[in-house]
Amino acid sequence: MNPSYDFDLLCIGSGPAGQRAAIQAAKLGKRAAVVEKRRVVGGVCVDSGTIPSKTFREAVLAFGQQAELFRSNHDFAAGLRPTVEQLLMRVNHVMQREAQVVEHQLRRNDVTMFHGEASFLDPHAICITADRESHRVTAANILIAVGTVPAPPPGLSPDGEVLVTSDGLLDLKRLPKTLVVVGAGVIGLEYASMFAVLGIEVTLVDTRTRPLEFLDTEIVDELIHQMRKQNVTFRLGETVERVEMVNGPRKRAVIFLESGKRLVSELVLFSVGRLGATASLNLEAAGLKADERGRLAVDAQFRTAVPHIFAAGDVIGFPSLAATSAEQGRLAACYAFGVATRPMVAHFPIGIYSIPEISMVGATEQQLTAQRVPYEIGIARYREIARGQILGDDSGLLKMLFHRETTKLLGVHIIGTSATELVHIGQAVLGLHGGLEYFITTVFNYPTMAECYKVAALDAFNKLSQ
Repeated sequence: MNPSYDFDLLCIGSGPAGQRAAIQAAKLGKRAAVVEKRRVVGGVCVDSGTIPSKTFREAVLAFGQQAELFRSNHDFAAGLRPTVEQLLMRVNHVMQREAQVVEHQLRRNDVTMFHGEASFLDPHAICITADRESHRVTAANILIAVGTVPAPPPGLSPDGEVLVTSDGLLDLKRLPKTLVVVGAGVIGLEYASMFAVLGIEVTLVDTRTRPLEFLDTEIVDELIHQMRKQNVTFRLGETVERVEMVNGPRKRAVIFLESGKRLVSELVLFSVGRLGATASLNLEAAGLKADERGRLAVDAQFRTAVPHIFAAGDVIGFPSLAATSAEQGRLAACYAFGVATRPMVAHFPIGIYSIPEISMVGATEQQLTAQRVPYEIGIARYREIARGQILGDDSGLLKMLFHRETTKLLGVHIIGTSATELVHIGQAVLGLHGGLEYFITTVFNYPTMAECYKVAALDAFNKLSQ
């Protein structure tokens, strides 16, 4: 401990990266503190990102199941759909509960918490401002874990009524009848699929001709197919030229595309990427500079250009996942205090909470083809699995990629019910350098979704045997 500073580690942001870093430092016997400017502890993850959006998804799915029950009983009213209040009731409860859990964890580990906005005074000093009052705090090491904010719509300001970003989407007062989503990234696709399940007419616009290029092509094709079945219209390869507001009994937006098309909608969600939330940090005073998207560059130990200042989480860019952010924060704290640790593993899962959900770990077919790696495919379709029939999911699939010569597992790609849970079996086998033999000889519970691994492995085995 350095008595010349107030703390050994000060984390700016209490999201997964800041929270885990502070707790790790505390467990090492260090004086740790966290600064959070948002209304709740937990950062973007708890306040407006991961937790509320995924809880909203579950509320939408629950409604879909209820509506299906009405249909099966021939007692379904065409206009039946939930109100915003009904959908958000559970969201607000979970947000508050999760914030309490995070705060309890920090307090239990004797981490000091400050509520306010942080900005650098010099490389070791932070000014914390709250309720027009400011005070100075110093630290031997500082972690920047401020997360991101939505990129603003070009030339427009969100009004929270007709034009919104993902951070304001869950503050809506009513559900629209029509929705245009600009941006077919992860967030845009997730919300587009959720609102489509509610019976809302959704149009998805993106300048790219193919969304989610980092995913397996077959999985993306299936997602687009499923979303089209929910009446989502895709306008890919299109660019928004401008948006105009039209007043009337119900305010609407007119979206003009460069191709000459016009879209009219009650709600427009701009989801065109996110920017590192570094604008208010006064980075220059610390000797740092963010890139054009507000992100900070770090080395393999998450150190910035100033050795005692670290950065972790979404503010450093890819992969921008809550799970990886938490591990980055923990590792940064270890590196700050010279604790020997292993770097983050290469095989981490990616989960996309669209409807249907998607998850993957390892290499894609595109990557293996580009690298000239010989591989074979094994596929299990949910309609072939007893558990898939029980759950009523006849469109999901699990795909595994095996090396043709060594039969080692190279990648797992899933779309359908429980994809984000199911992927961890494949992740474990990848991490332990296992392969086809494990899946062929292992007994899985029946009936379970995990049986997909057995079926996919047998499919690959049959192809390899030929």
